[in-house]
Amino acid sequence: MEMKTETPRRRSRLRRESSGKRVELAARDIEIFKLLQRYRYLRSTYLYAFVGGKNETRFKERLGALYHDGRYINRPKEQWQFAGSRYAPAVYELDRAGKAVLAELGLDERAVATTSGAQQFGHTLMIAETLASVELGAIASGKMRLIGAHQIITSAPEAAQKAKNPLALPVSITHTFARDRTESASFSLVPDALFGLAYSERDGSKSYRFFALEAERENRVSASSLKPTSFLKKVLGYRDIAARETYRTHLGVPNLLALVVTSSQARIDTMKKVIMDVTAGKGSSIFLFQALPSLTDPFKPGRSAPELFSGPWQRAGQPDFFINTP
Repeated sequence: MEMKTETPRRRSRLRRESSGKRVELAARDIEIFKLLQRYRYLRSTYLYAFVGGKNETRFKERLGALYHDGRYINRPKEQWQFAGSRYAPAVYELDRAGKAVLAELGLDERAVATTSGAQQFGHTLMIAETLASVELGAIASGKMRLIGAHQIITSAPEAAQKAKNPLALPVSITHTFARDRTESASFSLVPDALFGLAYSERDGSKSYRFFALEAERENRVSASSLKPTSFLKKVLGYRDIAARETYRTHLGVPNLLALVVTSSQARIDTMKKVIMDVTAGKGSSIFLFQALPSLTDPFKPGRSAPELFSGPWQRAGQPDFFINTP
């Protein structure tokens, strides 16, 4: 008589279904918690790229156990709102039990993304996956190290450390619009994320480069006023930061470049035109652009984007730039 083996029912992706098994934490689980604490949101594929193992399927099963049985990590519900999201690699965040484990171990680090809330889920995930792709590239190179915002702030001048938002950079700008109409504005420019890269030179010395990330999904590019948020307003703000060297006085870093990740080459071309107009055709070396449609639609991509680390970044009126070289 033929014996039939019963295939275990697959648990829901959308809600927890505990098997009743106790989850014993391992060292790799702690690394997963630390990554989710630092990045806030990461897909299973990104987590696997960081901490790995011989079998990705087994790794995803472990994530399932940490989610269903241990309640250490969570699958944010915002990801299920979008078409096709149920077939994409699941997005995870740290849950209460995971936070408690890290607190007990004395581990604490601020998230890399500065945006938050359900309405900003796609934007925050885009920021996290951009930085995670850069960090994975730096790790793979064996010659570079990513410096997170938390580390930068802890080494910043005291005023920045004590500020309500240490990443808020003060700017004062003036711009002349059509028909010689001039507007001025003073405000705090808060990048979507801040990070640095430490480069190992051949002689054993270190060099450093720092970046403000702008994940441009839907913001208007041009504007007829300085009141609304626009890419034009950010360009003027970063130019003021560069001219006044606010990055030195406020953050204590020796340089600052603005990385702009957006959805298409057409959008980049529009942004570059804004810079060319503002600079009277001279261009700028501080704004670096890459178009990654997969990152601007957070419910389709699966794997990291190594081109963010190794590929060329475009500039307006200047040669392409490579962040993976000192």
